[in-house]
Amino acid sequence: MSIIKVDNLCKTFRVKTKEEGLRGSIKSVFSPVYREVKAVNNISFEVEKGEILAFIGPNGAGKSTTIKMMTGILYPSDGKVQVLGMDPSLDRKKLSYKIGTVFGQKSQLWFHLPPVDSFNLLGNIYEIDRTKLKKRIEFLKEVFEIGELMDVPVRKLSLGQRIRCEIAASILHEPEIIFLDEPTIGLDVVVKQRIRELILQLNREEKTTIFLTSHDAGDIEQLCKRAIIINHGEVVLNETIKNLKYDYLNKKVISIKYNEPVNIDDCNINIIKSKDNGIKVQVNTAKQDIEEVLTRLISYGKVTDITISEPPMEEIIAYIYQHKKAGDKLEITS
Repeated sequence: MSIIKVDNLCKTFRVKTKEEGLRGSIKSVFSPVYREVKAVNNISFEVEKGEILAFIGPNGAGKSTTIKMMTGILYPSDGKVQVLGMDPSLDRKKLSYKIGTVFGQKSQLWFHLPPVDSFNLLGNIYEIDRTKLKKRIEFLKEVFEIGELMDVPVRKLSLGQRIRCEIAASILHEPEIIFLDEPTIGLDVVVKQRIRELILQLNREEKTTIFLTSHDAGDIEQLCKRAIIINHGEVVLNETIKNLKYDYLNKKVISIKYNEPVNIDDCNINIIKSKDNGIKVQVNTAKQDIEEVLTRLISYGKVTDITISEPPMEEIIAYIYQHKKAGDKLEITS
């Protein structure tokens, strides 16, 4: 069952411009010139109940504008959007009781107060019964492992601690949908993995629908079953993660350092960069076994360091946008 329906949605902004030679003139002040910028251009998609969906794209693609229309912050210029059977622009207050949000640097926790105070204030805002609120807070403290953080001012929390508290606060009122904007940005590997586990647990145990934006390919691969890619306000691709991974996320880059220079002469190893004792190798995991490639590389000498990385999500998105119609697959050579 679809609980989010977006149909030919558009949003156009009027932006003031300055004509060449008129900057600072009286005419530019009293007779400004405007141009129209289409931030979202005729997009359509649906989200199923209980789904974890990745909504991704480069900066300025129209992601935030779309989400703001789905949450009632912005009015569409054209088209329709329905969230839980409601029009967000007409039923924003009613909808707010059924959705949660964690958006970038816009914290819903009061900076100088400890999380417990913010939780109690939010409980009053959402008109949650005191007994039920207390029980809910105790549950969230245990699940998110934030018991020892509840009396610490938010300004003194680490980024990872604050994000855990932010997500807990966003589901205090047991929303049916939660919008997460870059929930793992700036976090170290261990904390990032913990946040992902919490998101999966939230989806599994409370059947919460997750609408996720992220530039981290790991978030998308580990959390989502489907991704919608948007660029220049248009939907570029609406595909399952399984197909997206096979077609576009199957390139890995192995960076390896030896204790001395080595000479690798192997037609099955695609070296894309070599400098001093270090090399970079590209592996197409759809055609090659990465373990086999690693075994070959290690056999060439004593390894002092090794990392495996993926193409940046921005590069993948740009490639999809430019070459999707040609049916090409991702080939990254640098």
